[in-house]
Amino acid sequence: MIYIISIVFAILILSVIAIIYHDMNHFVVRNYEIHSDKIKKDAVFCLLSDLHEKQFGEGNSELLKAIDKISPDIILIAGDLLTAFNESGQDHYEEIGDFVAKLCSRYPVYAANGNHEYKMDLLGGHRKEVYTKYAKKITDAGCVHLRNTGTYLEDYNMEIHGLELGYEYFRKVVKRPMPENHIEQYFGKPCESRFQLLIAHNPIYFEDYVKWGADLTVSGHVHGGIIRIPFIGGVISPAMVLFPKYDGGLFELTNKKMVLSRGLSTHSVPIRFNNPGELCVIKIISDK
Repeated sequence: MIYIISIVFAILILSVIAIIYHDMNHFVVRNYEIHSDKIKKDAVFCLLSDLHEKQFGEGNSELLKAIDKISPDIILIAGDLLTAFNESGQDHYEEIGDFVAKLCSRYPVYAANGNHEYKMDLLGGHRKEVYTKYAKKITDAGCVHLRNTGTYLEDYNMEIHGLELGYEYFRKVVKRPMPENHIEQYFGKPCESRFQLLIAHNPIYFEDYVKWGADLTVSGHVHGGIIRIPFIGGVISPAMVLFPKYDGGLFELTNKKMVLSRGLSTHSVPIRFNNPGELCVIKIISDK
């Protein structure tokens, strides 16, 4: 009996390791559909988040191939393509910059920073230096880098804003309340006749984004809850919150939507279980 139990236990351990290995090295494509009567014409977006310098094939060739197959109108980057502290010592800042530059040669790209890019810029020294090189490379390639700024796309009647929150909004366990007019100080009051798309890395402030006027928020940061349990969802967030309310997928509040990417990789603790990386496809359909 002990022998049989040992065999079963060993099989379970090996199965868990195999699933973790698979989910750390593969990604899936998930589709989301948003309808709005503010949009002039239909659009297809690819949403990338939390790549954390992961390489899916040399130069992220597999990820690029999947994006080319979708052939989106626009690519949105919701932050944390880089990792501020790479524990393995294998930095890939230049490779990620080259990957984004390749995307820019094919598609319009709009990017906002996550907490890792923000931290690198804040820390100074070597981290700031490599971040500055990365930012210059992608903007020189044509990426619209939105750091608490926005832009209007007349063809779609859409404004895209990139919100960059301070590090105090990413603290562990306890959520810091957001002042009522915090977002408005950067973007002003939104034009209600235009579709407002907000790139905001941290999804826990979805209610605040809705209060400001975002019709669609795209986020990341939570990595899908790292470990996912069927019918329950993500187990833990990077903020060390158990069973986070927003872990991944499509959320709605007062007819406003949020597409929360489960991210493409992770950092610090190299685990994704029942939770492969995710490339999001968002189809925005005009109801005019």
